[in-house]
Amino acid sequence: MASNKEVKNIETINIALDETKSRVKKSTDEALKEIPRFTKAVNEYQEETIQASKDIADSFLDSQKEVIHSLQSLWVPYIENVQNSYLSFWGSPKRVTENYARAVSNITDSTIVATRLANNNIFATMEAVKTSVQHAKDNAKEFSRLNANVANTFENVARDNLRVHV
Repeated sequence: MASNKEVKNIETINIALDETKSRVKKSTDEALKEIPRFTKAVNEYQEETIQASKDIADSFLDSQKEVIHSLQSLWVPYIENVQNSYLSFWGSPKRVTENYARAVSNITDSTIVATRLANNNIFATMEAVKTSVQHAKDNAKEFSRLNANVANTFENVARDNLRVHV
């Protein structure tokens, strides 16, 4: 039979653990309330990244269009005249311009793909963290169960030893 002092100690420990459990619940509830804000921040980041990629590509393409038109209007008549006299079709300014425009298009596509890959990596990392958290949760439950079993075993062995010696 437990003495008053032992009962009081058990009650004190239970109160302390219950208070801790209450503080943990309060902290997790507060963290849960923050999820919409974090979700919004991630969504805004993605939207801003996608929009920035589009704006960069648009600005770059617009500037390249101006460069191409300026060069064509200035040099095409002169070079075509020279070309008709000396060069083959493959060296034509029109062909060079077309190749340049294709290169610019490829760079733009690559930028958009790189952004998509970066976002995919972010989500993969988030999934890995989610899995790690789940494993930590499962492990903590298992360690707690193991700890309780060891304590119960220790208590039972101690009790058995006390009965044998009494």
